Amino acid sequence: MPKSTKSQTPGAVLQSFIDDYQINAFSLSKSLNVAYQSVTHIISGKARISVQMALRLAQYFGNPAKFWIDIQAMSEINALSTDKKFVAAIKKIPKAKKPTGKSKANTLAEKRKKAAKIPGAKKPRGKKAKK
Repeated sequence: MPKSTKSQTPGAVLQSFIDDYQINAFSLSKSLNVAYQSVTHIISGKARISVQMALRLAQYFGNPAKFWIDIQAMSEINALSTDKKFVAAIKKIPKAKKPTGKSKANTLAEKRKKAAKIPGAKKPRGKKAKK
C-alpha cells in the first residue's frame, strides 16, 4: 500500500498498488472484469474512479471502497481549489443564515390563532376545528 495518498492522484495510487502487488494493468483489468482501457485511463488520469470501480478495486485489494472514493474526491477537490474561475464563482455564493427566534411551524400556528380571533374571519375546517 502506498505510504501517503493525501496529495496523490487516483491513478498514481492505483499504479502504486499495481507495483506493490507485482501485477500489470492488463491482469488487473481481467481480474476486475473490466476493459483494459478502464484501468489504463484511470492510471493516466483520463478517467475517474467511479463508485462501481471503487467497489471492484476494494474487493480485489481488500480495502474499503471508501478508500478509493476518498482518493478520487480529494483529487477533484484539489483540482477545483486551484481553478481560479471556479474559486471566484464559489466566493460569490452567500453564506446561509439560520433564522433567529421561533421556527416557521410555530409562526404559522400563531398566525392561524391570530386569524381565528379576528371578527368575521373564516373558522378553520377539519377535525381539529371541531374541538
